[in-house]
Amino acid sequence: YRSGRQAEALAVYADTRRLLADELGVDPCPELSELQQRILQADVDLALHLSPADRPGAGPAFIRPAQLPATVSDFTGRVAFVDELSDQLATAEGRIMAVSAVAGIGGVGKTTLAVHVAHAARHHFPDGQLYVDLQGAGPVPAEPEAVLGAFLRALGTPDSAIPEGLQERAALFRSSLDGRRVLTLLDNARDAAQIRPLLPGTEGCAALVTSRSRMVDLAGAHLVDLDVMSPEEALVLFTRIVGTERVGAERDAAMDVVAACGFLPLAIRIAASRLAARRTWTVSVLARKLGDERRRLDELRAGDLAVKATFELGYGQLEPAQARAFRLLGLADGPDMSLAAAAAVLDLDLDATEEVLESLVDTSLLESAAPGRYRFHDLVRLYARACAERDEQPPAERDAAMSRLLDFYLSTAAGGYVLERPGDQLLTHLTPTTHPGLTFAERSAAGDWLFAEAGCLLACVRQHASSTGSTLRRAVDLLLAAKDLAESGADSRLYEQAAAALLVAACEAGDPQAEGRARYVLAHVHSIGGRFDLADEQARQAVLLGRSCGDPIPCCYASNIRCIIAIYEHRHEDAEVYVGQALAAFRADGNRPGEASALSNLSRVRLDGGRVGSAVELAEQALALYREIGASWRVANALYALGLALTEGGRYEEALDRLSEALPVFRDNRQRLWEGMTHYRLAEVHLAAGRPAAAAHHAEQALKLRGIGGEWRRGNVLIVLGRSLDALGQPGRARACWTEALSIFEQLGTSEAADVRRLLTGVVTAA
Repeated sequence: YRSGRQAEALAVYADTRRLLADELGVDPCPELSELQQRILQADVDLALHLSPADRPGAGPAFIRPAQLPATVSDFTGRVAFVDELSDQLATAEGRIMAVSAVAGIGGVGKTTLAVHVAHAARHHFPDGQLYVDLQGAGPVPAEPEAVLGAFLRALGTPDSAIPEGLQERAALFRSSLDGRRVLTLLDNARDAAQIRPLLPGTEGCAALVTSRSRMVDLAGAHLVDLDVMSPEEALVLFTRIVGTERVGAERDAAMDVVAACGFLPLAIRIAASRLAARRTWTVSVLARKLGDERRRLDELRAGDLAVKATFELGYGQLEPAQARAFRLLGLADGPDMSLAAAAAVLDLDLDATEEVLESLVDTSLLESAAPGRYRFHDLVRLYARACAERDEQPPAERDAAMSRLLDFYLSTAAGGYVLERPGDQLLTHLTPTTHPGLTFAERSAAGDWLFAEAGCLLACVRQHASSTGSTLRRAVDLLLAAKDLAESGADSRLYEQAAAALLVAACEAGDPQAEGRARYVLAHVHSIGGRFDLADEQARQAVLLGRSCGDPIPCCYASNIRCIIAIYEHRHEDAEVYVGQALAAFRADGNRPGEASALSNLSRVRLDGGRVGSAVELAEQALALYREIGASWRVANALYALGLALTEGGRYEEALDRLSEALPVFRDNRQRLWEGMTHYRLAEVHLAAGRPAAAAHHAEQALKLRGIGGEWRRGNVLIVLGRSLDALGQPGRARACWTEALSIFEQLGTSEAADVRRLLTGVVTAA
């Protein structure tokens, strides 16, 4: 009841009353009956013992995550290990960072054991349980920084309050758990270095770790080496899955089966599940199949090969359609795969794809990550790829499957791009595809798809970093169509890594079109991140390559980026040249949204040149053009430019209106960079209008977003925040802001450092 579960509390009473009546023929005692009535009446006195964090008026309620995967109903044996781990967790209270690490070969049941023990120990950790698959057995283990972000969100921390950087997130995670009793299950870890930042480190909390490696270098950890099952335990597990009647009639054959499985729990489960699904088979039939060395490899006893042999048992029993799906789906990287993407890989319709995937789920060779999404265990994926290399004939089928997946992502992303930017000519220059993608009736659905598929989409791009020809060009074009991922700040790092890999491939292939576009993509990412020197150099080369091969994309977009960078660096004449080139290229291509973007930038160039009236006029032209063509959130870019021009012209209220109109558009479309920059510009307007308190508020909002585009932009926000605080009579806080800004600009070697020194000198003089 005190956990907010009134219905469950009353159900407990009903079960108790029924049990007393059935077993003893008596009614509940008066005290229990009275408690039921008080719960029914929501008696406030029952809440007297709530923790301070849960009492009314104590601020936001602490979210109690319950992320543990479901435990298996037929968990078998492991009594000694269960008792040992349970004792460790039961004594976590009063100890600092109780950590247990379970190690063993793949398929030995580490996760099953850990989940079972964690569920049994939940009552020792009333403030919640966290879970993550660290993907340590795969080629790309989970980044601790990303895991900490997910944990903090699960604990109720808003995205805006989650800091960048591993150490900062780890510190906030430990602070969030201070005074709480939370269990963290870190599954499938690669090594101790991966999990150290994820440990709670606070009294009363505990961590349970599973890994293929023994964590001998994890200080203070209780180490458990998990071996295969005993023959008796293995037979019990097999019997629970297959059924007592079938196994009892052929006990010797059943023992042959579990022995052939090497007493590995996962191998036993796969074999037993196949038998349970085929009522016409006998246990002897399965034993004879497993006796065939083509299905049961001698490598069962040797390290990772044990896992491969375990999965060979299930793979050898698949129907042809299942086996093909298993092989081809294993070729794709990414955390999981949607049903639609899988249909593209298999070249089947959705219904047929779902049927074969669900049948693979039944064999335990595939997992259902969520409705409509599927994933392989990392080691199963590696095994599936080995099967594809060995069995998929002709070999060209592997390349065809991956090509269909690339087409699916490119076609779908391109369709979303059209909805986001109607009239943009970029799509007319993309490399043609032969396999269709999804279509969206609404722009919001397209955006939701793009961000939901970011990990899989970017993984697909990276997989084609060694390709050539049309495949390489389609991979580069996929980044172009999905460039909102870079602007959101959520996936910028993976996006940049993919672009860098494609650039290397394009250079090695001697493909100027792919190279020019890849350089533009990198320039875009660097510009967003505030790395202007790198961005300008990539954009410069992109323009040259675009001109040499007649590709309008880098000529248009890279020239636009060079203009923006020149504006930031106060190179007025260069900015005028670059924006002129961009404007001409967009107009020659008939790209009206691009033309509007260039007009917005030209407005800023004129503003830097002191031509305020022209700047306002150009921004209004851009805004009118965006609205005429029905552009969605890109209208906010013109509103932003117009707000800047109006501010410079002293028309502060109009500027506030335009910027305030742009702000929710950026926010609703996940454009964290521009949301932060708009807060910054609002701070400037309020400061110029003599409202320093409002200015400080918006500057702080910009900083809280932690996605405003690199250190240079953060330094500028700190300047405005300092000026606002100084105007509010808080010179100490102002000096702290300016000191931090000075450090940033000195490290970057930019001209703003001199301006900040003058501000600091003014504070000293006033003092």
